[in-house]
Amino acid sequence: MAAGTDEQVTIRHDLRPGDLGRVTELHGVVYAGEFGLDVGFEAYVAETLAEFVTRSRPDQGRLWLAEAGGRLVGCVGIVGRDVGAAQLRWFLVDPSQRGSGLGRRLLDEALGFGRAAGRRSVYLWTVDLCADATRMYLAAGFRRTESKPPARIWGARCAEERYDLHLRPG
Repeated sequence: MAAGTDEQVTIRHDLRPGDLGRVTELHGVVYAGEFGLDVGFEAYVAETLAEFVTRSRPDQGRLWLAEAGGRLVGCVGIVGRDVGAAQLRWFLVDPSQRGSGLGRRLLDEALGFGRAAGRRSVYLWTVDLCADATRMYLAAGFRRTESKPPARIWGARCAEERYDLHLRPG
């Protein structure tokens, strides 16, 4: 159960009409409210989700949706990339569900899929504003491997950071 609610959270990965819009909306609303990101960020999320659906192979990529009471309360995706790598994308937990363990469940699903798909490593890009998510990445074994100088991105001043995790030798 989620912190502060009595609704059961379920996680699924079968995409249905409307799901991409809900993931885009969740990102737009949460990131605007928490970090002041503008509509350009929401457009970026929509663009990357569209690319995922039109170009990704089901055995190399997946998007998980966490729902409670018919509402989207979290999501995460894995996208197969070149030479044994995968990219973790769209990781977000609605503020109403934080502290419930949902973020860890979603991250475990994504990393487990990456391992099962034979990926040697997983990487992600984030911004330094996302301190809670960064703590979760570090606890899961990710290490920061790149940091760009702070710049104005999507209406906020922040630094982009890359994190990498080795899933298996190779």
